[in-house]
Amino acid sequence: MTNKKIGFIGLGRMGLPMSYNLLKAGFDLTVHNRSQAKVRQIASGGATAAKSTAEITQQCDILLACLPDIAASEEVFLGPDGVIANARPGQVLVDHSTVGINTSKACAEAAQAKGALFLDAPISGGTERAENGTLVIMAGGPKEAFDAALPAFDAMGATVRHTGPTGTGTTVKLVNQLLVGIHSLAAAEAMLMGTKSGADPALVYELVSSGWGQSFMLDRNAPVMLDQTYDDARAPLKTILKDLGLIQELARSIDTPTPAGDLAYKVFTEAAEAGLGDLDTPIIVRLLEKEAGVTVQRKS
Repeated sequence: MTNKKIGFIGLGRMGLPMSYNLLKAGFDLTVHNRSQAKVRQIASGGATAAKSTAEITQQCDILLACLPDIAASEEVFLGPDGVIANARPGQVLVDHSTVGINTSKACAEAAQAKGALFLDAPISGGTERAENGTLVIMAGGPKEAFDAALPAFDAMGATVRHTGPTGTGTTVKLVNQLLVGIHSLAAAEAMLMGTKSGADPALVYELVSSGWGQSFMLDRNAPVMLDQTYDDARAPLKTILKDLGLIQELARSIDTPTPAGDLAYKVFTEAAEAGLGDLDTPIIVRLLEKEAGVTVQRKS
């Protein structure tokens, strides 16, 4: 634990439980969020409420943010009265959002100009692991910043690593998301093939998940397909599509082929255009079901 003041911006599906874990660990926590209802909620549990990005930045030694998209991250960190505009020398600034390499580097350069230290430290594990404090946290940037933020990271994650210089945390997260996208599409294909062939899809899942075809995304997505619980959008399809777009951008910038990633991006784009973007990621199977003429679901 540390006596440094911690700030957290962004109390969404991930940020709110992360913030609660910081409180549970005994940190002096200040929070800010666009929606004030969530600020009031966690303030009733012991957090201090800040009224603006400028205020929380000025009050905290280490500032963490977990934001929904690139636009929000750039607005909060790089905006005219944002985090970096109000930063001071020696302050540690951390972006837990999934953004592109260019955004991470722009934030790091702007922070360095103010004498502050920036970490791109995206997270993986979903809301379940955000709640139980077992997230994977991959942090790129100055080692001294990582060491300063480590006690806070340890309160939120079980696998916490310094990945190297600026941008490497974002790179590792995009590698993770490349596999999430590909494996989600593969899981949908596999469950559909089993169903169309006449096999019980629940039995297909049980047996394949015990064999070499097992994957985390199959375990995560197959029950959603079987029970048709797509409305419980723990990871909306549009979020994975956004990440697949960032992966396309990274792959082009470093001239590396991603044929399976390219296909996943194409199919996820089609699914979003078909109006499926707000539903849970396994809804990707719906496009394939339409072509195959069958539905993957648990037998009654």
